[in-house]
Amino acid sequence: MATLTIPSSIPSPQEDCEQLHKAFEGWGTNEKLIVSVLAHRDAAQRRAIRDAYQATYGKDLLETLLHETHGDFEKVVLLWTLDPRERDAHLANEAATKWAPENRVLIEIACTRSSEELFAVRRAYHAQYKRSLEEDVAAHTTGDFRKLFVPLVSSFRYEGEEMNMSLAKSEAKMLHEKISDKKYTDEEVIRVLTTRSKPQIVATLNQYHNEFGNPINKDLKSDPKDEFLAALRAVIRCICCPEKYMEKVIRLAVNRHGTDENALTRIVTTRAEVDLKAIKEVYQTRNSTPLEKAIKHDTWGHYERMLLALLGCDEA
Repeated sequence: MATLTIPSSIPSPQEDCEQLHKAFEGWGTNEKLIVSVLAHRDAAQRRAIRDAYQATYGKDLLETLLHETHGDFEKVVLLWTLDPRERDAHLANEAATKWAPENRVLIEIACTRSSEELFAVRRAYHAQYKRSLEEDVAAHTTGDFRKLFVPLVSSFRYEGEEMNMSLAKSEAKMLHEKISDKKYTDEEVIRVLTTRSKPQIVATLNQYHNEFGNPINKDLKSDPKDEFLAALRAVIRCICCPEKYMEKVIRLAVNRHGTDENALTRIVTTRAEVDLKAIKEVYQTRNSTPLEKAIKHDTWGHYERMLLALLGCDEA
């Protein structure tokens, strides 16, 4: 379900390096050439290009891109060129150290990555920042948010498809009782959402809906302005229907007065090799317009070209 398009005949990393070096030469940067190379290589190929660039020119490709590009184009190219787990570590660090209750980036990373991927993010975080992700999250969040976020980013969920239906029924009953009593921050609520496997959580929440008549997220809207409840709803959406969650982030990013380029860039770069095709389909169904059309309307220049390329559009 990725949108990334890779040529049938791929140049060697050395040849790609030469093309990128050519893009940086002279008075101006050839952004089209950068897009034509980097936007059509997968993570392993981009890593090989970075290694070859360092070996050939004695320079870090990321530092060169930082020097040669600007604005939103710089952000999208740098994020895309990073290894996926390095990218997540960078986004997590930014979200943790500049944390605000309405920020959902840590939830996205903790709940839409596999257990092995999240573990790799934590290892990348160690290497990049000489601290653990958990300690930074604990240091910068407070109160009930800390109770939720630390176990979320520390989680290593079981990845099997097995489900225990009797457990699903008992935990659905427990969740309903806690929510009915407005005990949203109860440790048992947090335990289920941060430790159970994703299939088990889906089974539990389906049981909740069937037994008590409402989807759990509807019952978690008792106070629309409560940011902790909004965080719980985001956790559930990221676990149960990540494509719908990501579509909403993009929709809000392009529909607001002034595009939220940070959110748009984050979703496109992190999902282009994963499920951006499914997100595009959800967007089309929800908004009756193609995502690429919305991006063309709200972005411009080389930034637009890079986004469209990652969306797999011929126009790129």
